[in-house]
Amino acid sequence: MELRQIRYFMEVAKREHVTEAADALHVAQSAVSRQISNLESELGVDLFIRKGRRVKVTPIGEMFLERMKQAMNVIDNARIEVEEYLDPEQGTIRIAYPISMAAYTLPSAIVAFREKYPKAKFQLKQATYRNLIFGVINGDFNMAMIGPLPEENKKVKSKILFTERVVALLPQNHPLADRQSLTLNELQDESFILLPKGFVLRDLIVEACSQSGFNPKIAFEGDDIDALKGLVSAGLGITLIPEITLVDSVPHATVKIPVIKPSVTRTVGILVPSERQLLPTEKLFYEFLITFFKGRDML
Repeated sequence: MELRQIRYFMEVAKREHVTEAADALHVAQSAVSRQISNLESELGVDLFIRKGRRVKVTPIGEMFLERMKQAMNVIDNARIEVEEYLDPEQGTIRIAYPISMAAYTLPSAIVAFREKYPKAKFQLKQATYRNLIFGVINGDFNMAMIGPLPEENKKVKSKILFTERVVALLPQNHPLADRQSLTLNELQDESFILLPKGFVLRDLIVEACSQSGFNPKIAFEGDDIDALKGLVSAGLGITLIPEITLVDSVPHATVKIPVIKPSVTRTVGILVPSERQLLPTEKLFYEFLITFFKGRDML
């Protein structure tokens, strides 16, 4: 089994088309077909079902593909590790993050890090909460900023960076807009604007409301934090969002009010694999994050 065969196999599986895979690999279609055939002969199984010009991965092929993705990640990381060992300050940090940390939390850390290590590079990927966890476990990336920290999992390690409070964002002309603080119960008749189902921030807010004895009336959904802010600015309802997303400014025609009784908080941290070593530059950034956010709890 050769690396070339594995790369050809993965490209064909990705595109489900031999010709398109060959074009992407800049090789002849016949070369790709021959290497795939050799691989299948060596393994003794069919990796693809042929359907004219198109192909579809067989069930055993799907299993093999997942294992090869992991193997290629290990090989690629080994090559990168050797390169970064020579000069970790010029390496690449591959890190994923959720929507709620896109505007301030992660960018502020990157700016500070690059002031110290200006030649360091970043590859960023936005993902949902569950995909952040699975991505670290499967080797799609080695680090993820996440909030709240997930339950204990033997395949990942987590480190709390800070704890922040979730605050209410209300239209400026709302009857409660002049309050210094609010209880969740005071919001039970309000029209809520939340992220769509599947986002852990939405789950956190719905669970907090449930523990206060009511289910929030969800009038609108926004695909990201900025959308939530915009809908509140338009007077279409209220929302609860992490205070750090308002650190630069409160949106036009809105007011930010702390929520008490109960206080709604979330932990924000960094997730890394427990069964793989961080690459040198990633380790440098990991240690930097712990120092950068130390003592920055927003409570």
